[in-house]
Amino acid sequence: MITASPAGRLSPAAPDWRELWRDAVTDAHELLRMVELTHLADRLPPADAGFALRVPRGFVARMRPGDPRDPLLLQVLPQLAELDRAPGFTADAVGDLAAREAQGVLHKYQGRALLIASGSCAVNCRYCFRRHFPYGEEIAAAGQWRQALDHLRADRTISELILSGGDPLALATSKLEELSRGLAELPQVTRLRIHTRLPVVLPERIDAPFLAWLGALKLQKVVVLHANHANELDAQVDVACAALRGAGVAVLNQSVLLRGVNDDAEVLAALSERLFAAGVLPYYLHQLDRVQGAAHFEVDDARALALVDAVRARLPGYLVPRLVREVAGDASKRPL
Repeated sequence: MITASPAGRLSPAAPDWRELWRDAVTDAHELLRMVELTHLADRLPPADAGFALRVPRGFVARMRPGDPRDPLLLQVLPQLAELDRAPGFTADAVGDLAAREAQGVLHKYQGRALLIASGSCAVNCRYCFRRHFPYGEEIAAAGQWRQALDHLRADRTISELILSGGDPLALATSKLEELSRGLAELPQVTRLRIHTRLPVVLPERIDAPFLAWLGALKLQKVVVLHANHANELDAQVDVACAALRGAGVAVLNQSVLLRGVNDDAEVLAALSERLFAAGVLPYYLHQLDRVQGAAHFEVDDARALALVDAVRARLPGYLVPRLVREVAGDASKRPL
């Protein structure tokens, strides 16, 4: 377990995140046994519906045993519905491949470039918009980040670098240090943004070596977390978030609106309140990216707008995330 001193520093007794990563649950039958739902085994699709199951045991421990509608379980358990072919749902839902500029580099928006830093995640969310992405060919960290750094060097308009994936914190800290040495030669890059689910699903990743690297970066730093339900946040996540803030990081959260998981005004309001209690500001609430295999999670726009209106009536404005959709070819996220 992660512990912290009164100053918010992590205890050296925290377990090695790499061991916890390797010990993740990768078999759906084992997951059902752990949450006391073995009678649902006949509802599992063959071969995980073409998208591997992976979930850390610490995240499983936050699920409610015996509850087939647990909002954390629904995000990770393979479903037969993933085999359905729904109109308008595609393998590349947000036009990632059309935005490719170099190996692992996506350039969609003015002044910002996104690096596919890793193809690995600690948890495989069933609604993932990159569940079909060709990671084997598109990893920016390959070859000491050479192609990515060359692209950044050639485009002086890029001031913000976004690390995404997969999950960029799947990389060893030494690999992140390799990138930061290259960025030191690019004065136009002033801000580093990291999109990661690890501080939520595997908070042990926010360890002392990582924090030392992060704290030493001479860049503005933003970490965008991904939590969809208040039950995902516990005391260990609180410690990880406090440690990130202690390293000089602005910590935001983005969620995805998911049918059966968080499509309820009270649930969304509780998530915003719980995030703020952890020192995290709600940022975006995404309409589902229409990726093949995720149609059963979709919430229609009219209901999404009504939910956000209901949240706005309950909370101060700074706790209401912006409802947006990503549309391939747009110059920014599209507000709804």
